[in-house]
Amino acid sequence: MLLDYDRLGGWRWGLVAIGSAVMLFLLLPIVFIAALSFGDSQWLVFPPPGWTTQWYQQLLTDPVWVNALLTSAKVAVMVTLLSVVLGLLAALGLARSRFFGKSALQAFFLTPMVLPVVVLAVALYAFFLKLGLTGTLTGFVIGHLIIALPFSIITIGNSLQSFDSALEDAAMICGAGPLEVKWRVTLPAIRLGLFAAAIFSFLISWDEVVLSIFMASPTLQTLPVLIWSTLRQDLTPVIASASTLLVAFTVLLMLLASFLKKGSRQ
Repeated sequence: MLLDYDRLGGWRWGLVAIGSAVMLFLLLPIVFIAALSFGDSQWLVFPPPGWTTQWYQQLLTDPVWVNALLTSAKVAVMVTLLSVVLGLLAALGLARSRFFGKSALQAFFLTPMVLPVVVLAVALYAFFLKLGLTGTLTGFVIGHLIIALPFSIITIGNSLQSFDSALEDAAMICGAGPLEVKWRVTLPAIRLGLFAAAIFSFLISWDEVVLSIFMASPTLQTLPVLIWSTLRQDLTPVIASASTLLVAFTVLLMLLASFLKKGSRQ
């Protein structure tokens, strides 16, 4: 049943007030963290007694923080590429084929979304420990890929469901081969789904901390892991600066996705 906001009258403003309160509840902690990152106190004191950018300078000049930032970016980019490619292949197989056990296979692909991350992290840690992949870039990529892949399969699969497969049949009738049909017809038609899958995969890897803690080593760790370990030892405002950069980059990616989606509709 759809709500008629013209008949709600005063209730409409009540809903707006509740929505605004929820938004403030979710966003105010982020605003506080951003404010703390510019405070001139060496401790996390709010409100800050003064303002400075020294913590960002320290963040971007400290080799430990820079290496963690580069590791996060490297892992996220590799996970994004693999997640989109493998997610596309899996989504095409599920959407264009009928075979026994298809529902079970779909459920298997979505298992990482259902399992608690801690359970998955412990299992992968025990498995990777035997393979010697803990504390390696390969271990990070595989672990993050397992978490990100279900989101790619769902996103790309939804795009394929809304795509008219008759266009592929028409292209094949005109003489195009199977690969040419996928390249010239299918991929352009589902480009928004591919881009959304890339955004989700990147952000999942970029922000992942639980699994990364199990995969990390003293010489290789991502930015969220370094934030977590530093938070347990010292409440330096550099943590607030690193957290603000993580949030800011995430928001920029979401705004970019919204802008491209809006542009595609025009």
